[in-house]
Amino acid sequence: MRRIISALLICISSTLVLAQGIQPKDMADGAPDRHVVVRGDTLWGIAAKFLKNPYRWGELWKLNAEDIKNPQRIYPGQVIVLDKSGNEPHLKLVTIKQQRHEYVEPLRKGIPTIPPQDIEPFLSEPRVLDKAALDSAPRVVALQDNRVIAGAGDNIYTTEVKDRHKVWQIFRPGKALLDPDTQETLGHEAVFLGTARMTRDGNPSSFTVITSKQEIVRDDRLLAAPPQDVPSYIPRAPKKKINARVLSIYSGVNFGGPQSVITLNRGKADGMEPGHVLAVDLAGANVRNRFEGEKTDYQLPDSRNGLLFVFRVFDRVSYALVMNSIHPVVIGDTVRTP
Repeated sequence: MRRIISALLICISSTLVLAQGIQPKDMADGAPDRHVVVRGDTLWGIAAKFLKNPYRWGELWKLNAEDIKNPQRIYPGQVIVLDKSGNEPHLKLVTIKQQRHEYVEPLRKGIPTIPPQDIEPFLSEPRVLDKAALDSAPRVVALQDNRVIAGAGDNIYTTEVKDRHKVWQIFRPGKALLDPDTQETLGHEAVFLGTARMTRDGNPSSFTVITSKQEIVRDDRLLAAPPQDVPSYIPRAPKKKINARVLSIYSGVNFGGPQSVITLNRGKADGMEPGHVLAVDLAGANVRNRFEGEKTDYQLPDSRNGLLFVFRVFDRVSYALVMNSIHPVVIGDTVRTP
């Protein structure tokens, strides 16, 4: 009995800790009293209607830590109501009755956290591996008709493959990801080339290329395709203090903005999880001030530039979507717990 009571107290205290921060001043300007959920809505988009900082969505719902990791589904047709009757505002759900319709797809399909189309390609294409994993991956040893390059519809042959996965992805070993602070190698980013289906195992094993984004050549590698699950976690700030840097911006560009995918030099080993929201800062400028004939250099403090949503996490590297930013996000920018 004591254990049950203790567990209940811990659950209640977790809820209070998460719920105690929201005040009227934290609400977005013009926050509505209610919002009818429609197809195409996202948790982030709805949260921005009610809060200045959308990542505090769980606090406005007064959810505990377990609810945040496994959130209740919100469906089209439901109404989100802002209750201002107590000392702290909070949200609740009501359901409106609608005329019956026939649907080919399941009716009860919850809304996603962020726009799926912005991240779906990145849920499987970017891969960060250590050198041992890359070296052990099946390697392309020959192409159909002894060609130099291969593409969709062609056959390729690899070193022996023992696992019979339905879909494989073809990669080329890419650049090493170096920590900008320590210069330590955090992993190797594999360049996505296309997908393939195994047609025969053995040594060599045979594959048919299903899709190709780039030419496939000898010595490229194959990896089993991961599941493409769009994250459904409630956006939230990490519980621990995280300081990170922008390693790269996907597609090899130097600047990014809203809906850009960026790579961070922190991962599971540092406490990062899918659903974490981080603030990206704009580096303070170096300025020189002249006063009474003397020149003095000043380093201005960093200032918040925008917010990032972490959606894919490896051991020491993470991928995040830029949700909003005032200025372009640049490689080397600092990222932190908001």
